[in-house]
Amino acid sequence: MYGTVLDEWLTVLSHLSLHARHITIHGHLKTWRRRQVEGITLRYDHAGLPLGDIVLLWNADDPTYMAVDLGTALERLAWVRSRRPWQELIFGRQARAASPTVLDAIRTATLLIGQGITPAARGAGSVTHKIIDAIPSSMAVLGLSAAIRESHAFWTIAAPLSASWGDVARRLEES
Repeated sequence: MYGTVLDEWLTVLSHLSLHARHITIHGHLKTWRRRQVEGITLRYDHAGLPLGDIVLLWNADDPTYMAVDLGTALERLAWVRSRRPWQELIFGRQARAASPTVLDAIRTATLLIGQGITPAARGAGSVTHKIIDAIPSSMAVLGLSAAIRESHAFWTIAAPLSASWGDVARRLEES
């Protein structure tokens, strides 16, 4: 299974113009263990640029339960293909409007709130609350809707969010 997934992933990368002849796979087949999970991790580069890793995971008690994690973000693949400045690639026209920390906080908060994880003092919502704290309140005075709208569109590519960008903007600006 691991070999098949790796072969198919190399095909996907080739379709993205990241051809297999420039891919270097490195690591070892030593099994690692974290609590109930065991696995093997291999890393790969394209023409000397690290792309990510591919991890074969299985349940330590019942190895018939397996999964493969392709540890490459879409942004990383887009960067390797385009070589555009990272902030411009990730944040588009918002890249110069605020610091990367603030823009990343807006983007992350959009995902969390868009999936129903609202700010709270405890539990999962405490993470949302901490991320929102990285956004200066002075930015909310003029509105965050453009950045939230772009972030919402980005996250919706992978899967629809449960809240509209308008609802996310209202909750984020109120926080």
